[in-house]
Amino acid sequence: MTTLLRERSAHASWRDYLELTKPKVVVLMLITSLVGMFLATRAGVPWTVLLFGNLGIGLCAGAAAAVNHVVDRRIDSIMARTHKRPLAEGRVSPAAALGFALLLAVLGMSLLLVFTNELAAWLTLASLLGYAVVYTGFLKRATPQNIVIGGLAGAAPPLLGWVAVTGHLSAEPLLLVLIIFAWTPPHFWALAIHRKAEYAKADIPMLPVTHGEGYTKLHILLYTLVLLAVSLLPYAIHMSGPLYLAGALLLGGRFLHWAWVLYRDARPHAAINTFKYSIWYLFLLFIALLVDHYLLLAL
Repeated sequence: MTTLLRERSAHASWRDYLELTKPKVVVLMLITSLVGMFLATRAGVPWTVLLFGNLGIGLCAGAAAAVNHVVDRRIDSIMARTHKRPLAEGRVSPAAALGFALLLAVLGMSLLLVFTNELAAWLTLASLLGYAVVYTGFLKRATPQNIVIGGLAGAAPPLLGWVAVTGHLSAEPLLLVLIIFAWTPPHFWALAIHRKAEYAKADIPMLPVTHGEGYTKLHILLYTLVLLAVSLLPYAIHMSGPLYLAGALLLGGRFLHWAWVLYRDARPHAAINTFKYSIWYLFLLFIALLVDHYLLLAL
């Protein structure tokens, strides 16, 4: 078995290492980081911060994802959604993946320290450790509230982008973090319902496994209501204008619709459809924030 794994590791391609970084997840994170950067200033974002700041954040996020692959390789080999991942199939060894993660983290931190500021760099490191160590290494297997508690690390990118530009904390980026923090439970719990049997087989205490689907659907609905309320706060504090307000109401109303459909079990495949919509929701909500910001600057 060891010889076979070594032979497979020797044939790892660059695509396998790219997959370790969870590029689709990182792209969504970088979109929120970019929006945080542009919202932080009325002037233009310096190109060095724009390029190297986001590259640094992305590299650190990729490092955390690679560690996640290492820690979850046994679970990944059991679940249909993840059984073809590089470590689950033995194409990349755990040692090689950890070395790759360390390289990404060092490069990312170096870029942030050189081209942004220390606060942005250390907050990024804290986010990396929060996801790779606290969530993946402990919370994921310890409590059905893993997504709620661990979601804070994944909610950090807009704060990191903001701080990379300004060098200090303020209420506005923390509000952006709060939006993603409220978005995370309904997003992941919808997927967890769809993949409930696999999580149970892998012995991961996701909420639908420990408390049942009905309980989880109710909490998805409640968290979606919280998300809708939180998403209106940028307008309430005059951080954004009417365009964003309209977008937040429309997008949030649609999210609430899917949460209600899921709660009532009114359509087939409602869980996975709710999950897919939640991704578009976050993407479009932050685009609305960005467009509204520049519209207000133009007026």
